[in-house]
Amino acid sequence: MKNDRQRTFLMITIPILALFICFNTIPLIRGVIYSFTNFKGFGSYSWVGFRNYIDLFSDGRVGKSYLFTFKLAIVTTVVVNVLSLVLALALNSKIRAKSFFRGAYFLPNILGALVVGYIFNYFFTYILPAVANMMGMNSTSILSDPKSAWIGIVVVCAWQAIAMNTIIYISGLQTVPEDVYEAGGLDGATGWKQFKYLTFPLIIPFFSINMVLCVKNFLMVFDQIMALTKGGPAQSTESISYLIYNNGMSGGQFGFQSANAVVFFIVIVCVSVAQMKFSSSKEEQL
Repeated sequence: MKNDRQRTFLMITIPILALFICFNTIPLIRGVIYSFTNFKGFGSYSWVGFRNYIDLFSDGRVGKSYLFTFKLAIVTTVVVNVLSLVLALALNSKIRAKSFFRGAYFLPNILGALVVGYIFNYFFTYILPAVANMMGMNSTSILSDPKSAWIGIVVVCAWQAIAMNTIIYISGLQTVPEDVYEAGGLDGATGWKQFKYLTFPLIIPFFSINMVLCVKNFLMVFDQIMALTKGGPAQSTESISYLIYNNGMSGGQFGFQSANAVVFFIVIVCVSVAQMKFSSSKEEQL
């Protein structure tokens, strides 16, 4: 009986493990290998050692994409977590049609990022300028201005990400015992004080999860940029992921962008680990 159970577990695990190795591990290893070559994505190639990695630090376009990506990730993470926490507090309170609102706000999360991006592209390009012109303001699409195009990407990323973060915050709020609020009420803790000294310290683990997931996801932003700006105008919204895809697949820089992908992977791991350690230290202090 025990052997049959173990055999069943193996039959379930081995195909999944094989698929993971085929579609994740092997491409990862091949990508690392290509990063030491001058491979263009086709034809023959030769080994160049660490030249691709050295060239990364002197490439202005790569540096600009890193700056843009981190700016986008930081701003969007702040916006998403503030709005998600406010929305979670509202949906966790005693309001009418709470179940309906919880379902309605989650709708953006189930839509494809590319679909959402193309819809907002139409909105920013045609509807918003038309409304502004009707009100007597000469306006063009914010996506056509290098100074404002990134704001459109922030709006789309935040609009779609808020739903999942709100779910996590609601889960955290529901773990807070009512006795805590009753005891705090006796001590005069209401409103902002209640949130600051009672609610937020108790949902710190959920806040940490959201922060790590947000930063990681927004550092890897791709679909929204593909649908909205394709890195433009004038490469002002070119994220690292989009640069790797665009120049690696069609720009003849497969080896060079493979090196960029390896460095980017290391950066994301380091940022995530640093966030987790910082969050853990804060939780211990509380």
